[in-house]
Amino acid sequence: MAKISLHGDACQTNGDLPSTGAAAPAFTLTGHDLSDVTLASFSGKKKLLNIIPSIDTPTCALSTRKFNETAAKRDDAVVLIVSADLPFAQSRFCAAENTESVRTLSTIRSSFANDYGVNIVDGPLANLTARAVVVIDENDQVIYTELVSEIGDEPNYDAAIAALS
Repeated sequence: MAKISLHGDACQTNGDLPSTGAAAPAFTLTGHDLSDVTLASFSGKKKLLNIIPSIDTPTCALSTRKFNETAAKRDDAVVLIVSADLPFAQSRFCAAENTESVRTLSTIRSSFANDYGVNIVDGPLANLTARAVVVIDENDQVIYTELVSEIGDEPNYDAAIAALS
């Protein structure tokens, strides 16, 4: 279990992020059209997973916009925004914010949060995902991870983007 906080109040995740150098855990998430989307769907590409509690919060929205700028400049990588939000809400956000270069994926019907160690197990955000970034190379090896210790803080954009290079 990893310790994180929300506005200074301690909470925990169910486990730890995958280790750098390890094979990325396979996943099946739900796409905007309710289709199943798997890790294998992005075979041969680098993957930046921006894992967030909810796209409708200021920090999550900001990180989605920031990583959208990166995604728009890369054709060798995909930026995946992963949250428990319903695909309809994710699509609505992307249309309103013009963040069409990222791909939103929902954890509904998925064990992703538990498999990646980001399921918040206590506190007011229990059963949502912690804020984290995982970068996976084109061979599905984890090459970078960051669990943001304070949920309201932004991730280290520069380090995550550098890991894609």
